[in-house]
Amino acid sequence: MPDKRKIVPSDVLRRDSPLVLVATLAPVGRLDRFQPAGFPEVGHVIYKAPRVQNGQISEENVCIVDSAASMANHLESVCMRGPHDYELVEELAGMPYLRCVTGEPENGKLPPQKREVVVTSLTEGHRIASTYFLEGQTIDTGGPLEVKPGKAKSKNTGTTQERRRFRDVLVKEFGIVLPDSKRAHPPAEKWWNVFSTIFRYDPNALVHGVLFPQWQIKIPRVLTAHLEAFGAGRVDRSGVKFDRLGKTTSGQPIFAVDDATAREIRATFILDVALVRSFGRNSGKAVLGLNDEQKEFIVALALWKIRRLLEKPFRFRSGCFLECVSLKQGSDEVEIAVDIRQAIHKAGFQDPRVTDIYWPREELYREGEEQKPEAEAEREEEGDEDETEE
Repeated sequence: MPDKRKIVPSDVLRRDSPLVLVATLAPVGRLDRFQPAGFPEVGHVIYKAPRVQNGQISEENVCIVDSAASMANHLESVCMRGPHDYELVEELAGMPYLRCVTGEPENGKLPPQKREVVVTSLTEGHRIASTYFLEGQTIDTGGPLEVKPGKAKSKNTGTTQERRRFRDVLVKEFGIVLPDSKRAHPPAEKWWNVFSTIFRYDPNALVHGVLFPQWQIKIPRVLTAHLEAFGAGRVDRSGVKFDRLGKTTSGQPIFAVDDATAREIRATFILDVALVRSFGRNSGKAVLGLNDEQKEFIVALALWKIRRLLEKPFRFRSGCFLECVSLKQGSDEVEIAVDIRQAIHKAGFQDPRVTDIYWPREELYREGEEQKPEAEAEREEEGDEDETEE
């Protein structure tokens, strides 16, 4: 049996864009049925796609098992030690990311051992652009942390001042405040700062895309993945919920469940190499944006995620436990060869690698307001969709 061709990050970065990899998957245990993503009162989506065979046009049922947004969530989940463990896996040690933390400060400080992690930029759909990070207080700037929400009080003057939020740090490092204006928006020459700053704090956001609608910054996905089933059929079945203690009024409800069968299940991964190359370039003796090693890390991280997702059976949801049968580029069987630890080392990340953003406990867990924060409302209007589908 001939050796599989190796997919190497440095080669990918130099070759044509995009790189397209297709994995064939099958249900674990040789089962016929699996559970696609579904929605209340709609179920899962099956559409008819045209096919041409022997000059004749026909149609084939195709089922959306997971959308690009859900696949991004799955690809980020493999970076963590477990669904309830927000530490990075050992291979990714040293890769920067953000954590939203809370706790009770002592003398205006919150020691690392007393920081309670709430979410991270790999668990939040908006990543570095999440309100959990933008509106939180930077924890290592030297100023005292406030226990209660509101404005910080200066010990020297007795006056109040706004706490330094992480969004202020980003605006400054992006350099996007317009001359003679309070508005922030990146002129063309400041985009290099945007790319390098996001890479410094949360390089994962460059892999899966990020949106700051308030600053008109939108970076598309470098890695887009789709999971679809071909020759699909719908399987209607039922489930029942038992209330053995009789503590509810629901009784013994019977509910509908719809599974699917398919001729073939395929995960398609599209890596926009041209977009990665656009994150930086050499200008004489200076480097604008990301250097070659940093761009190679973006490719390496994307490939590592694909390999990690496929190397073992993966549970996409409770009734969708799939394993990889083959991975191809075109008609060639391939394997991903990436040394992610070496890629992290060569990327030249700055310390601290983990950026903690603090929220007072009372502010973080207060009752939600009916009116959504402006930034979240703007994101919905822009159609940012990285939310988990069930």
